[in-house]
Amino acid sequence: MGWLWAIIVGFVLGLLAKAIIPGKQHSPLWLTTIFGIIGAIIGNAVARGFGIEETRGIDWGRHALQLAAAIVIVFLGDMAYSAVRGKKRHHA
Repeated sequence: MGWLWAIIVGFVLGLLAKAIIPGKQHSPLWLTTIFGIIGAIIGNAVARGFGIEETRGIDWGRHALQLAAAIVIVFLGDMAYSAVRGKKRHHA
């Protein structure tokens, strides 16, 4: 179940990040999900660094850090994806 939850959370975080970032992102949905998973992992690590461990109820601080990390990762990942795709198109 851990992997299933990671995929679901990554999917949701990736979509939320895409919705928050202005403009159009070009990365496919599967890659956005991976970016979201990476954002969740980084957000959890930052939360632990701030001393935010699992608490009863909803961990709003941890979730906010996960979303912030996902926004950064989706933004940078989409830039990298677009750059690689652009180079491939010029060589073809």
